[in-house]
Amino acid sequence: MRCPFCKNDDTRVVDSRASDDGMAIRRRRSCSECGRRFTTVESAVLAVVKRNGVTEPFSREKVMKGVRRACQGRHVDEDKLAKLAEAVEDTVRSSGSAEVPSNEVGLAILGPLRELDEVAYLRFASVYRSFESAEDFQREIDELRKDRDPVA
Repeated sequence: MRCPFCKNDDTRVVDSRASDDGMAIRRRRSCSECGRRFTTVESAVLAVVKRNGVTEPFSREKVMKGVRRACQGRHVDEDKLAKLAEAVEDTVRSSGSAEVPSNEVGLAILGPLRELDEVAYLRFASVYRSFESAEDFQREIDELRKDRDPVA
């Protein structure tokens, strides 16, 4: 790691700690040339491969933005959205792959969103699954009802 102060390549790790709930490592480093200390944060990169083939880093904020749009006008607080985004990231990371298709991210959103708010779920699913008619909505509503009340 290059020293940000003197640009020397010879630095050593003084201390390492897990941060961001174990998703990153915070390292305290010391430069052998100037003696100054600095901190680095290392994390495993998770990339999302979009439909058009473009790859971009996974972003919890982007997940929250999409879900927030689906929740517009609904009473869903930011903490629950943050927890949903964290759960989505955990699900996607658990695949063990460094690159995941965007449709897997969408699938990972649907389950927790369904539990959080059914109306927001229907809105998100209608875009994600490209609903084209009222019948598509009705089929999804019937599925929601069947899962909620399996005896009926």
